[in-house]
Amino acid sequence: MKYCPIIFPAAVLLLATACQQQPQQSQQPTTTQLTVSQPAQTPVQRGEYLVTIGGCNDCHTPKKLGPNGPEPDLSKALSGNPSTEKLAPVPKGLIAPDKYLTVVNNHLGAWVGPWGVSFAMNLTPDKETGLGSWTEQMFVSALRTGKHQGTGRPILPPMPWNWYRNMTDDDLKAVFAYLQSIPPIHNPIPDPLTPEEIPR
Repeated sequence: MKYCPIIFPAAVLLLATACQQQPQQSQQPTTTQLTVSQPAQTPVQRGEYLVTIGGCNDCHTPKKLGPNGPEPDLSKALSGNPSTEKLAPVPKGLIAPDKYLTVVNNHLGAWVGPWGVSFAMNLTPDKETGLGSWTEQMFVSALRTGKHQGTGRPILPPMPWNWYRNMTDDDLKAVFAYLQSIPPIHNPIPDPLTPEEIPR
């Protein structure tokens, strides 16, 4: 068997190089990389996040017509159904099991259903027409019990208080803190109407 005289010395040289003792690396302790965590949210920041993902603007912020249809008018954010809007007549018999369960105005702030008419409340801290005169406990109780100010009339559809009541106390308090931090907007909201009071 013939072999190339160059292959054998090259293999020996490669083996000798590989077997040479590697220089010892210093035995310094290894450092672990620390992850920098985000600073904790303030209650107001947490509340803003919860209000946003909770869809509060859907009903409680008036709408304006944009290029793709209705969009929130953030200059009136969370001020409730506009008090300047007159409720359009609802034909008798339109709300029925075989027709419509609800009818809503263009702002998604006035809802007509078998319960009558409910109006999205002013959530700004206006003392006369919003939450400015409410306490934190009144707000938490309202969302826990489904009662206005925690003890009053029932909170009517479509307000999903029965879902929000499952929020933690800290989250409900954060929502209240955020709502108290936004600009107050004077916008009086009428009391709900009974089925007999629906405009025809």
